[in-house]
Amino acid sequence: MAVAGDARPDLEKARRDPLAVFATPEEIRDHPALDRAEKVELLRRWEYDGRGLETAEGEGMLGGETDCLERVEAALLALTEEEPPGDQQEEG
Repeated sequence: MAVAGDARPDLEKARRDPLAVFATPEEIRDHPALDRAEKVELLRRWEYDGRGLETAEGEGMLGGETDCLERVEAALLALTEEEPPGDQQEEG
């Protein structure tokens, strides 16, 4: 399931089902072969899938990985709050 080291993950498969390629949201966030846009895209897909499972659980259906939805959101926040180099302003 997990991608080894710096190897480029199967992005098409990950776009359909991030859990089929990555074990944790943090694995996506920290993957050295993915750029920020790819990481955000995959985490948003994971979040979308998790919200669907959360809704299903609320309706009495079996759910799945909704317990890690907060971790997905934290990984997304970490990626979207960081300022790219050159966009930082010095205070002084």
